[in-house]
Amino acid sequence: MASGHHVVFVAPFFLEATVRFIHAVASTPGVRCTLLHQDALERLDAGVRHLLTDALRLESTEPQRIADGVRTLSGRHGAPYRLLATLEQLQVPIAEVRQALGIPGMLPNEANNFRDKSVMKEALGQAGLPVARHARVHSVSEGRAFIRRVGLPVVVKPPAGAGSIATWRCDGDKELEAALIAARAAPNHPVQVEEFVQGLERSFEVVSIAGRPVWHSMTWYEPRPLEVLQQPWIQWTVTLPREVGDSAYDEVRRIGFASLKALGMGTGISHMEWFRKRDNSVVVSEIAARPPGANIIRLNSLAFERDFFKAWAELVIHERFDPPEQKWAAGAAFLRGQGRPGGRVVRIHGLDEAQREVGPLVVEARLPAIGTPQNSSYEGEGWVLVRASTTAEVQHALRRVIGLVRVELG
Repeated sequence: MASGHHVVFVAPFFLEATVRFIHAVASTPGVRCTLLHQDALERLDAGVRHLLTDALRLESTEPQRIADGVRTLSGRHGAPYRLLATLEQLQVPIAEVRQALGIPGMLPNEANNFRDKSVMKEALGQAGLPVARHARVHSVSEGRAFIRRVGLPVVVKPPAGAGSIATWRCDGDKELEAALIAARAAPNHPVQVEEFVQGLERSFEVVSIAGRPVWHSMTWYEPRPLEVLQQPWIQWTVTLPREVGDSAYDEVRRIGFASLKALGMGTGISHMEWFRKRDNSVVVSEIAARPPGANIIRLNSLAFERDFFKAWAELVIHERFDPPEQKWAAGAAFLRGQGRPGGRVVRIHGLDEAQREVGPLVVEARLPAIGTPQNSSYEGEGWVLVRASTTAEVQHALRRVIGLVRVELG
């Protein structure tokens, strides 16, 4: 049997960011990477496929199916040193498999603390940390009782959702009723209802090793993700500011690090979303025990001049991380189609002007191809990444991109 650590990566579908993480693990020195997947293996980039030691296709990613797949790969390549996944919905299943098969890493209790929003907020509240008032409701009448206590607006979401998907803002009783019906609130299917926190929405990324924070960064969302989901034509931005270490964020660091301790973070990259209220106080929205989406890993790679996909692999496999120094501000502008709902990209307007104005700051872009169907994801049909020495330059460039470029659907 070949030498090196056997690492199993679970990736149902070969999304662009997922493939970058697979590549990072498979190319880590001293690692033999095997893959559990649902997608056709031929859809995985050939260069990444050739780095894999083995791959096994699963019918589903239920814990038993994953466990059976791990056992098969173990028989071929030895017991796994690590079992990894980056998708939010896989964190609890792979934790259950780790526990069942004795694989090191985050276990089910801690994984559920991060995955179940109600459990998460209870744990944070008990630790004295600021969270939105919330409740698990099973019916419209329970939802109405909640808004009588906290007022409107409120947010309705699944307890174990991700990326603001299937999330509704409700400004009245009828909207609340419609959202709870759409979310299928029932005695055996609770739904999370929370007060709508007014303020600026931000993120806070932390690298932890054995529960100890060793590095952090943050981003600014403009506008907030829930508004982006409610208005599919909105083009939005994420900014990674140059001022991450400023004293203005001391309270964010204190609350963020304490939140990770309360939930049981071990080793990995976490992604906390939080609000800066009008009175300047901080409220935790939710925390995920996995790498962030919305190109934030790429932005960290740009701002810190470090490949954070490779850094994540080194972290979760070997528990090693060398904290880099921030050298830049960076940002992402997300291009979203406007026009016929459910249509295809027919034209892209404003590219030449945007290139003239901000081209020197653009470091990476994925522009929508003509004929591309509208993307249901909040990330839209394409994106542009920029980098500059100051946060102000980045924000100006991002605003010009989303102001000048228009993706037309027809």
